[in-house]
Amino acid sequence: MKSFAFTCGDVNGIGPEIVIKTINKIYKQKKKKIIFICPHNIFENTTAIIKPKFPYVKIKNDKEILQNKENILILNIKNIKQTYGKINATSGKIAYQSILKASYLAKEKFVDAIITSPISKESFKLANINFPGHTELLADYFNVKNFAMMFVSNKMKAVPVTIHIPLKDVAKKITIKKLQNITDVIIKSLKYDFKIANPKVAILGLNPHAGENGHIGTEEKNIIDKFISGYNNKIYGSFVPDAFFGNRVYKNYDCTIGMFHDQILIPFKLLNFNKGVNYTAGLPVVRTSPDHGTAFDIAGKGIANANSMIEAFKIAEKIIHNRTKHK
Repeated sequence: MKSFAFTCGDVNGIGPEIVIKTINKIYKQKKKKIIFICPHNIFENTTAIIKPKFPYVKIKNDKEILQNKENILILNIKNIKQTYGKINATSGKIAYQSILKASYLAKEKFVDAIITSPISKESFKLANINFPGHTELLADYFNVKNFAMMFVSNKMKAVPVTIHIPLKDVAKKITIKKLQNITDVIIKSLKYDFKIANPKVAILGLNPHAGENGHIGTEEKNIIDKFISGYNNKIYGSFVPDAFFGNRVYKNYDCTIGMFHDQILIPFKLLNFNKGVNYTAGLPVVRTSPDHGTAFDIAGKGIANANSMIEAFKIAEKIIHNRTKHK
């Protein structure tokens, strides 16, 4: 039986709601164990809005995971006051503790995968948690230096080289070594996590018109194209980003690498909103997440769309299966 840990995310957002909606959808499928890491009072608040259709047991510590035969467990972390739609340090701390607990459970083999709910970077900052997002936090926890934030859907897979940094800092972060490391991670993940035997990867340029042979920036000529020509696997580019997506060239490749966050996220979400999944490639554990944020504006109303969270579960399940076969 495979086991999955769901985190609560920022409890002033839609995280607890979409987790309950997801479990409602999946709990009758093949046998699985689900551990939802959430303050018990927040869980009760949410069940007043979204009725659980599944049997569950509330537990207080890790030991009870092994002792309890129920397939769905609600693992408590410190109860806090919930204020829907508000950004504060308390919700940031709880979101952080939930991620750490899920990471511990994965590291100690209590669970096979982590599925994380949306967090607020502002709440993290107020709580003095110095990570800009899940990806960097998890890479630090598992002491992984080379990793990739991969966005996955039935239509495409895409990865930004730089993640949560200001746009003005992107160019100086693009190096041959950085491109080498991230492409190695992606090729390995495509082969072993997604069972693509001979992956083809496209790489976008950084500048308008992919630099136009050095006339609009030299990063393509001096770094990106030089890297591509020296790489041994099947990678292609550098492509002009707007034409690449406008002409749907991404369909010809198993994954697209872009240079910065919005260069990848805008087309990905345009094509896959409410269906996309954020996957952290390169970790020793499987971690997926919805590709959207906390949606503070609709928190507590019971109207949040759980499709991306459901897809995150499906992708996690698929990767676990593929990794198990590889072993």
